[in-house]
Amino acid sequence: MLRALTGKAAVLAAVLAILCVQGCGSSQSEEEEGPEPGPSAPYWGNRGYTLPDSPFTREDTVVTATCSMGARYAGVTVQAWDPERWELRGTRGFFIPVDAAFTNYPDVKNVNSPLVDLCGVSSDSPSPYAVDDLEYVTPRVRALFDLAYTRMAVVLRDPDGRTTHAGYVESEGNADDFVSLSDAEGDDEQNAVMAPDGRSVWFSYITADGERRIGSRSTEGDHRLSDEGPAIGHDLPLTVTGKPSRAVQANMVHLAPDGRRLTATAPKIYGHVFYTRDSSGPLTAASGRSATLLSGCVGIVGWVADERVLCRAQSGTFRTVDARTGRAEGNAVAVVREDDGRVAEGMVVAAGGEKFIASVHSPNDRSGQPLGLGDFRVVSTSGEGAAVPVSAESLTNDTVFLEWR
Repeated sequence: MLRALTGKAAVLAAVLAILCVQGCGSSQSEEEEGPEPGPSAPYWGNRGYTLPDSPFTREDTVVTATCSMGARYAGVTVQAWDPERWELRGTRGFFIPVDAAFTNYPDVKNVNSPLVDLCGVSSDSPSPYAVDDLEYVTPRVRALFDLAYTRMAVVLRDPDGRTTHAGYVESEGNADDFVSLSDAEGDDEQNAVMAPDGRSVWFSYITADGERRIGSRSTEGDHRLSDEGPAIGHDLPLTVTGKPSRAVQANMVHLAPDGRRLTATAPKIYGHVFYTRDSSGPLTAASGRSATLLSGCVGIVGWVADERVLCRAQSGTFRTVDARTGRAEGNAVAVVREDDGRVAEGMVVAAGGEKFIASVHSPNDRSGQPLGLGDFRVVSTSGEGAAVPVSAESLTNDTVFLEWR
């Protein structure tokens, strides 16, 4: 079921022009044929990886993702922005294969995938996950891509509507430039996300015996299944971080700048801040015994520093919270007035911790009706000064802000 492109004609035209020019043949990733490697990945606890130099990997860059659809086209545009002047630094396009699960609709198997969060959520087709606040959606969608934004993970449906396989799409490729990592009959692979280096796709899967597991398949070679650890089904997303890679099955996963802890939530698990683990799996009651509960936190936006986290509070304001004690500190930051009638949800915190980006929209309607420009604002985490509107016309109210390096 494809949504109409009303209000997105300019975005779609730009995406089609990029993809049609770049999609005349398959292309290698920047890691294989791009410039000399740049500095290690900053701010995500992934400093073991060295990234190619590009507009998407440089400091002081905001990265966004927008899904665009037409009658015969679906694609994701990833853009790199200058956060001061909101000038475009770079654009990459990812065609979505026709067999990819980017929306759920009647008569096919519902699929849990962050790509559905990005592309297929509407009043008729809700998010496949229990909560679709932007503090939940942003880290889910970010996990679709490698650190350098060269590949995007997808879940592919077989024609029978029941079998699903993990796969990936190359940036700047054409409509047929995707890889299904398995063709086994009866596969039940969902929640596909990329490893930080883009060399493997991770997913949740159900074995023939009904056991719930986390698996991965290399993007090279024979794509053999590697079992990575236990899962709790498909209801919670995956995030893969660190070197060597480890997956956490939970919501609102943000790795601390020093890589030692992460934020996360899961049903019936106490706490918000956990120590990183040496193995892959879901949060457990045992891990919750050493976790920190962030007081009054209903949405985790990201890390302000190694020991401080920005939260959306129950009141709708934002507060910085000490990750060691769980206590709020500093001023409550209001993005909208109490009588405004709209709500603000946070998406990303700048790497320096001084600013964050929030989306303002009607309650329970982040996509907005009709489709059009989004109301995004750059806000000080300390509450000092006025919020500054994001003035980039190609950003619609379906755009997700993924990262502020």
